[in-house]
Amino acid sequence: MDETVRSYDRDAAAYVASTATMTDAVRARVEALAAHAGTGARVLEIGSGGGRDALAMEALGLWVRRTDITPGFVELLRAEGQQCDLVDPLVDDLASPEGAYDAVWANASLLHVARQDLPVVLARLASVTRAGALLLVAVTEGDGDGWSTHGSISSPRHFTYWRAGALRDVVAGAGWTDVAVRSGIAGHRGESWLEVSAVRDSVSP
Repeated sequence: MDETVRSYDRDAAAYVASTATMTDAVRARVEALAAHAGTGARVLEIGSGGGRDALAMEALGLWVRRTDITPGFVELLRAEGQQCDLVDPLVDDLASPEGAYDAVWANASLLHVARQDLPVVLARLASVTRAGALLLVAVTEGDGDGWSTHGSISSPRHFTYWRAGALRDVVAGAGWTDVAVRSGIAGHRGESWLEVSAVRDSVSP
């Protein structure tokens, strides 16, 4: 993922500006998370980017730990007075001194995780959440993987594409239950997205 991180790092400010407006689909998922978790619930966000989603969650009464693997995003958020941790969810410590999280939010971030690494990341997320915690993930729908240059990022980024059935199996095998996958969610470039929701099992994998 190093080259993808460098691509984001070079154009971090441009990416934040281009993604400042939240889509109706993302807003609906944020509202669903707030309704499920309740006021004061603690959310671990993987891939905070420009902080748009975290601010929306906080406006609905949630507490959010912002994390991102890209130094440029972390620096931008800190410059705006938002706390953000530089975290690689594959290898870094995800635990919080305050205890297990009530939810995980990973919107358009885990699509950069290699196929063989996603089960590890999902299991690590399960290990730092309480039983019954909610997982919300969005990734691009498709087959295989590849490099793409589009939008406000001028250098190539690597994407891993998923089909609903395969993704459902991976999530269910990583310590999550009640896995639901919605397919065919339209993106602004005509791409198709998968939206995943799942509940942390009573026993971590």
